[in-house]
Amino acid sequence: MVIATTVLVGFIQKPKSKPTLYIIGDSTVRNTGEGFGGWGSYMAELLDTTKISVSNQAMAGRSTRTFIKEDRWNKVLVTLKKGDFVIMQFGHNEGSVPDTSKAGYRGVLRGTGPETKELTWKNGEKEEVHTYGWYLRKFVQEAKAKGATPIIASMIPRNQWKDGKVMLANKDFGKWAAEVAQSEKVLFIDLNKITADKYNQMGLEQVKALFPTDHTHTSPDGARLNAASVVEGLKMNKKHPLNKYVKKA
Repeated sequence: MVIATTVLVGFIQKPKSKPTLYIIGDSTVRNTGEGFGGWGSYMAELLDTTKISVSNQAMAGRSTRTFIKEDRWNKVLVTLKKGDFVIMQFGHNEGSVPDTSKAGYRGVLRGTGPETKELTWKNGEKEEVHTYGWYLRKFVQEAKAKGATPIIASMIPRNQWKDGKVMLANKDFGKWAAEVAQSEKVLFIDLNKITADKYNQMGLEQVKALFPTDHTHTSPDGARLNAASVVEGLKMNKKHPLNKYVKKA
């Protein structure tokens, strides 16, 4: 009897754990302020969470550089496993010239190249600052190394208009995000354009209602619109493995 029990135990399989969708980014992705919302907080509404978990690790005020520097990326990597997904959306906090001032703390070098800038902080600590593309590439390559599937999204458009159209980020951060995705052969979701197209159809006054206090941070309704845009971008690549977790309309 003891032998039979031992044999049976050997055939008991551990249940497979669900994959997790990790989302990293800034306050446009996760915003806990009253009356505001980040799109990452509403992705679970659009996915079958009986089959996939959603972990929104975005943090307000962070750039690619500070998300790494503050060990937020390392905390994701610790739990990231084969079969998981990572969607990254940065760009709103990267624009300042990188230095050791309060204004330059989040800044990165522009572009996608190997250029660096060495900073020396007051305590003598040295920091090598890289380009926006370099940081995105780091996220992608390290996610791949864990067996996860990275996805790059361009930043959501701000409520800024020119000649009756929403201004796009297709000449800087959106362009660079697309270039990294192409070079790394990962899915690129042009969230900037997908949502901008919606804003253009809605019109300036209707869009204004989605931004409670400024031109960057959306209301929950605006966040849900952006989450839907992420799914639309995902569906443009029908063979992508994350598609099988999207709720049926």
